[in-house]
Amino acid sequence: MTAGVITLIAVLAVVTPLGVVWRRRQGKLRVAGTPGPAPGLAGPAASAAGDVLTAADLRHDLGAQATLVQFSSAFCAPCRATRQILGEVAAMMDGVHHVELDTESRLDLVRRLNIFSTPTVLVLGPDGAIARKATGQPRKADVIAALGQLAGGQHRAGTGGEAAVAPAGD
Repeated sequence: MTAGVITLIAVLAVVTPLGVVWRRRQGKLRVAGTPGPAPGLAGPAASAAGDVLTAADLRHDLGAQATLVQFSSAFCAPCRATRQILGEVAAMMDGVHHVELDTESRLDLVRRLNIFSTPTVLVLGPDGAIARKATGQPRKADVIAALGQLAGGQHRAGTGGEAAVAPAGD
């Protein structure tokens, strides 16, 4: 074998598992981290974990039960599907609002919350605290389950951080 083929095989051996892990994490609603800045970071742009968003931050009222915040961009194809999913969930559940924010026009929040890709979805409690976060298009059932856990007072609990319990009646 030539050096080029060996290099190609080595690169594929390293990159393939990373791609699989990245793909599996896309769209999963994970429990938000603990309050405070991430290690090695400081200042207001340091952390989304434990952050609280207000109606003024969103330029939209918070839902009485929860708020689904979607960060989107103009060129993002999965953002359209995510908008539909979150809109349907908000319409079917009382007290849940869906707020879509354009990343380009809301760079203040993008930096503050460390939003690195679109769509990114945040599930906020009635107080505006970030309970769950997903990068990529979430499944409708996962969004409903996350809202059910939030309503049950379990939004800070969980081992894997993924929604698993749907609200009764759905």
